[in-house]
Order: sequence, then structure tokens, then C-alpha cells
Amino acid sequence: MSSSIPPVQLLGNAAQMLLETAAADPARPAVIDGDATTRYSELAARSLGIARTLQSVGVEPDDRVAVFLHRGAEAAAAFFGVLACGAIAVTVNESLRPRQVEYILGHAGASLLLTSSDLTRRLPRPLETSARVLDLDDALPSDSFQAVARVGGDVAHIIYTSGSTGLPKGVTISHENLWAGMAAVVDYVGITSNDRIASLLPFSFDYGLNQLLCCAGTGATLVVERSPIPHRIVGALRSEEVTVLPAVPPLWLQLLTVEGFRERLPALRVMTNTGGRLPIDAVRQLRRCQPHADLVLMYGLTEAFRSTYLAPDAVDRKPGSIGKAIPGAEILVLNERLERCGPGETGQLVHRGATVALGYWNDPDTTSLVFRPYPLRPPGTPDSERVVFSGDLVYQDEDGDLFFVSRKDKLIKTLGYRVSPDEVADALYGSGEVVEALVTSEPDDLRGARIVAYVVLSDNGRLDRLKAFCARELPRYMQPSRIEVRPALGRTPSGKHDPAATVAQLR
Repeated sequence: MSSSIPPVQLLGNAAQMLLETAAADPARPAVIDGDATTRYSELAARSLGIARTLQSVGVEPDDRVAVFLHRGAEAAAAFFGVLACGAIAVTVNESLRPRQVEYILGHAGASLLLTSSDLTRRLPRPLETSARVLDLDDALPSDSFQAVARVGGDVAHIIYTSGSTGLPKGVTISHENLWAGMAAVVDYVGITSNDRIASLLPFSFDYGLNQLLCCAGTGATLVVERSPIPHRIVGALRSEEVTVLPAVPPLWLQLLTVEGFRERLPALRVMTNTGGRLPIDAVRQLRRCQPHADLVLMYGLTEAFRSTYLAPDAVDRKPGSIGKAIPGAEILVLNERLERCGPGETGQLVHRGATVALGYWNDPDTTSLVFRPYPLRPPGTPDSERVVFSGDLVYQDEDGDLFFVSRKDKLIKTLGYRVSPDEVADALYGSGEVVEALVTSEPDDLRGARIVAYVVLSDNGRLDRLKAFCARELPRYMQPSRIEVRPALGRTPSGKHDPAATVAQLR
């Protein structure tokens, strides 16, 4: 089948991504999970059966239904099934513990929890929730249920941020947001029905969910790999002939330590990164390891899904850039006076376009701080459009390519300077002594703040050489006051580095 996508403005319920693909090519593999293959006809029928079951137990449009399942075909069917019955899907990471799950269910006001006895048996204690619990084994089969009509602006999904810097916030996603995010990625990554896309990230992470949506929208195949062990991941990439490999920086850094990843993966045609800035040295290593595959460097935030991408033909020239706006979006770089910044001038990244979410669930105060009126609208224009103020500092070069500087609230103020943690981390990676690095700060009465680095040394890495490298390559105000070696760095449920968990680890 072709990968033709209808215009976003003509689309309603995002469950139609799956249903239309299944109708066009029912026998095509939708999900490969180990030895099990689920075809599009089977995935669609399972989704409609779940939708019918939800409706039969009283779920109505706009009810919140939480999906707490192992990533794979059942979780995919449940997500689309919730959308098909007109309800709002609340994806819950399968690695969360009861306290975190209970918080999400309560905050979202979920009326029902879709799960499996296999997953809930593994929890350290039973869940305490007012939501009804439905084991998916009890879902009815169906191939005739009609998806409930939705319009683009209706709420489809609530996705909770990792909460590494506080309680998780529920980002409220519309059906149009899902269509637009899928269409943009399919466009600039060039995804077709012939692709086999690796699924290494949870569906509760917008990046991980988008891999499922891109498959459903084009007829591509999702290849699920659950092992956290890098060499097993590489083995699966080779045996399943994966063509599209999406990952986050910590995972890329782990894959680069595997000998098998330094050998050509013949089927691989594109690698994509988001969820954090990939160190320049890692970018160059990826290009050396898989020179035949394109590398797409991307920047995004849950509140707008994806903002920018760097085209593969620019990666070797500008490995530190996050590129230009995705199709259908405009990226503004604004100063404190809400004026456009010129080339080289640092300002806040502001995202405008169809992927801008509706706001934070049940949190109007925080919503008003981040989702704000479009500041450059012509005089007389109604104040109806909302844009996302990302809180990220960036600058543009003369070509219009963007470069990430830091989170606005994470710049380290030390010795009278403002220091980007990412710039310090880049230097640590450049030493060749570390495979992972996380830079943060601690209060200091004399400096204002002291820079602290947590690192995982490479096989032959040495702390004394790392310290000597920093003293030689970094100005005094950028040098870490302390470097702590850890066997591993903490992770959020979506696989990113977790500063709070890393700091809390026993030394």
C-alpha cells in the first residue's frame, strides 16, 4: 500500500489511522514481538473488540480510560480501542510502581483501568484506586464496531511527564495533535509501508507512541524489543532487519559500547534522536558506525511533541544543531521583550503549529504560563491561538539552523557566569574517558553554585585523566568542582537521564 496521508484538517478520530490501514492491507504485519506477529486485520479487530467492551461496561465519550499494559500488540490495540469508543486514553508506563500509578489515575479522573493480571501480579502491592479494573482477557471480539465520531480538537490522550523535577503533569493531546505529529514525522523521515520501525521506548512517552502511530498511518511494521541489554537490542535490530531506529541519548550511548553495533546493519536506513541533546562525539561515532544510514537529530517537548529536526545532509557539517522547524510548524526565538532574536542571539524557543497540545489536564494556572497567546499576531487578530513557551534557550545561525543552549531554569549561575550543563557534559564526552555524563549543581555560598558531574567511565576510562582533561580544556568557572563515578546513571521511565535519581544513588 502507499503511505499517502489525508490532510490533517479533514481527519477526526485518530483510531482511523489503524482502521483505514487495516482495511487497505489487512494481511500486512503490524507488530512483531519476538516470535509473535500480529497482522493489521487482527490488530484492528482486537481494537474494535476493546472499544465494544468499553462501551458495554458504560464508558462514554470523554471518559478517561487508563492503559497499563506491557508495550506490544495488546497495548497498541487498547490505545486505539479507547480512542475508537470516543474516550480519552491515559497511557501509564508499565515500569511505574503503585504510588505513581495511583497518582496518575486520580489526577486524570480515570473511570476505568485497562490492564492484565500478568502485570498487576508483579506489583509489590495491590493498586488502591476508585477506577474500575478491566483485565483485557475479558474483552469481547468484534470486527463491526464503528468508531465514535470525533473532531480534531477533541481530547484523545493525556500523557504524563516523567515528573523528574516534581509531580507529573498531564499534557492534554487532541486527535488533531496525533494526526499532525504522525504526518510530520512520516514526511521528514520518509516512512513507508516497507519500513520496520524499532519499538524500544514506552508508549507513555510521546516519542515511543509516535512510532506506533507512524506504523498505523503508513502500514509500516512495529518491531518490539523489550530487553534493556544493549547487545540483545543490537541482535534484534539485525535479525528483524529493522530499517528505522529511534532512541534517546542514554540508549545511543549504550549501543555505541556494543561491538556488534560497530558493524554494518545492512537493513538500517535511518536513525533518529530526541529526548535530549546527543553529544557531538556520539553523533560522530554513530556516523562512523552506520555510515550508510541517515541520522536525524530532533528536538521536541511533550507540550508540542516535536519542534525541529536537522536534515541528514547537514549532520556532518552541524552535528551540534537541532535544525529547523518540522513541517507544519513555526519556531520563534524570542527575547524577554517578546521580540524576534537575530542570528547568534540567545532567546527562548516558542513553538507554533498543529502539534501544540491543548494544555495541562486540570491545571489552568500552569497552562497559562506555558500555553500563551501568539505574541506576534497582527493588530486586530482575535486572541485565540496558543503557542508553547518551551523554557528552552536556543540561538539561530545565519542559515536559520537552531542550536540548543540550556533549559532556562537549569543554567548554572557560578562565579558570576551562566553555564550550560550541556556544554560541560559535551566536554566530558570529548575526553574519551566516559560513556555517560550528567551535569548538575549544588548551592555554594561563595560561588553561588558549584558544578557537579556524575559519570560512567568507559572500559579504559580513568578519573585522574578526566580531571586533567577538564583542567586543560575548560575555563575555571566551567570546571566541575566534583566528579562522581557511578556504575550507572538514574533513568526516568522514558529512558532519559534522571538527575534526582542519580544524585540519590548510594555512592
